[in-house]
Amino acid sequence: MRVIQGKYKGRILEGFTLEGTRPTMERVKESLFAILQPFIEKSTCLDLFAGSGNLGIEALSMSAETVIFVDQNPKAVKVIRQNLAALQEKQEVYCLDYQQALDLFAQENRKFDLIFLDPPYATDYIQQALEKILQKDLLTPTGMIICESDSLDKMSWNIEEYQLVKEKKYGDKYIRIFKRML
Repeated sequence: MRVIQGKYKGRILEGFTLEGTRPTMERVKESLFAILQPFIEKSTCLDLFAGSGNLGIEALSMSAETVIFVDQNPKAVKVIRQNLAALQEKQEVYCLDYQQALDLFAQENRKFDLIFLDPPYATDYIQQALEKILQKDLLTPTGMIICESDSLDKMSWNIEEYQLVKEKKYGDKYIRIFKRML
């Protein structure tokens, strides 16, 4: 697993074999970040269900100002910290359940320009996280939520404040990008 664009292009990231994670494939990541490129520079991002930190680190490589990494697995958090240290990046990393993290960020009145949601496929965490992000008002007015799953049903979004911007299928994976309605 490597960084595919930006200042860290070609750098190898640890955690490809991290138990319980499923890193986003390079071709998927390349296509996704081509779509997101105009929105990344100086952005504040949240990599929820971060695993190895692959998506958040790609955003940092493409000049995101801040990326906050969250994973409930202590081994994943250790790998994220190792990957960030290897890049000499100082970013916040939390070992928390996603709901606890979203509650914490709401208490701190944080807002995010980009939120990456790539939870374990066997869960319904995307829908729960989408609802909580809306409820806690964690997205900036022009913010976007990027979801990855093996099923479109797990990424349904029927809330009028948000619209589907892009949907792509890559093998057995689906990516959906939502943004706030202005």
